[in-house]
Amino acid sequence: MSGPAPASAAARRALQRCAALAAISSMPGGVERVHLSPEHARANALAAGWMAQAGLATWRDQAGNQWGRLEGREPGLPALVLGSHLDTVSDAGRYDGVLGVVSAIEVAHRLRERADELPFALEVVAFSDEEGTRFATALMGSKAVAGQWDQDWWERADADGVTVREAALAFGLDPARVGEAARRPADLVGYLELHIEQGPQLESAGRALGVVTSIAGARRFTGHVAGQARHAGGTPYPRRRDALVAAADVVLAVERLAVELDGIATVGRLQAFPGGVNVVPGLVEFSLDVRAERDADRDDLVERIRAHGEAVSRARGTTFELVETHSAPGVVCDGALSASIAEGIAATGDADPVRLWSRAGHDAMAVAAITPVAMLFVRCEDGISHAPGENVTVEDVAHGIDAFEAAVHDVARRRR
Repeated sequence: MSGPAPASAAARRALQRCAALAAISSMPGGVERVHLSPEHARANALAAGWMAQAGLATWRDQAGNQWGRLEGREPGLPALVLGSHLDTVSDAGRYDGVLGVVSAIEVAHRLRERADELPFALEVVAFSDEEGTRFATALMGSKAVAGQWDQDWWERADADGVTVREAALAFGLDPARVGEAARRPADLVGYLELHIEQGPQLESAGRALGVVTSIAGARRFTGHVAGQARHAGGTPYPRRRDALVAAADVVLAVERLAVELDGIATVGRLQAFPGGVNVVPGLVEFSLDVRAERDADRDDLVERIRAHGEAVSRARGTTFELVETHSAPGVVCDGALSASIAEGIAATGDADPVRLWSRAGHDAMAVAAITPVAMLFVRCEDGISHAPGENVTVEDVAHGIDAFEAAVHDVARRRR
């Protein structure tokens, strides 16, 4: 029986596969691969081919997620699932989500000749819509697996007016069968996800890998500040109800309050209407993303931002509104599975791994509704993510794959 491929070879292959996925959906400067797009279909096909090469039986579920399965010591056992997502934000880098998928395939490839020793089946999943870029609803793929599909999603439309239902039909899915994507808790052992950190803590600590303790739950809003559009030259300041000036005050407060309350709040998009160079803005729409380590702290930050916006609008003669578009509760990672992740990292030579909470959301948040979850972070250069500058080293990826495989062995040891 041959042993696993050298760690550096596995890491190089993983990075080559990340590059191959980027190549099918590249745009000037970065990558964009969105849910139910032709690029998504090609990415699924590539992943399915790699899964088959690793010895896995493959299928695509009715939410667009790509799966592979390696049976354990007997057919039909509950599965330990490894995976992440293949979709991206706009102007993305190569590794967010994708590195977790290709690393999971590498682990399955290493274990295929020893699968009859595992007290569970091993499955790999490439989730379809973690980011929510196309339809502004994150985690659709993993929520479908968790049995949390929202029927209202079918009528959500992208920027071109294409609905989720229309995109699903064009993708070859049957909307009436989306419930078949849901997995039963009894059929699962747990879920492990390898992911780039998307922050600078591991790099600052001089560590390649870290154990995730919890995942922050995000709330997202569309904000509206309404004033009155009037002539920029003819309207004196006491008469102005400038929606953009009021919104600017709110944006500054978002940052100030987040720092004061040890949370995270971001305005990533802001647009003024009617947009004339000589017109006082009468309406501003903006996005708001709010996170914290604990849900109660996050919700307090939201209310502080809301109160400030209302106070500013009263003072300036405008109106202020926040409309929630997404809400996900925070998730605490499972203790036993996290201990296996720590053992996996220890096997790479780091006996006391860094433990950190994830400020970014992940598919593990949705999967946690049906099975225990744990996560392994891999250092990324300067903490850059959601941008073309995402970067990892082959050495760190090699350590990550080794740790991921060792974690699977530790889960197996604990279940024997």
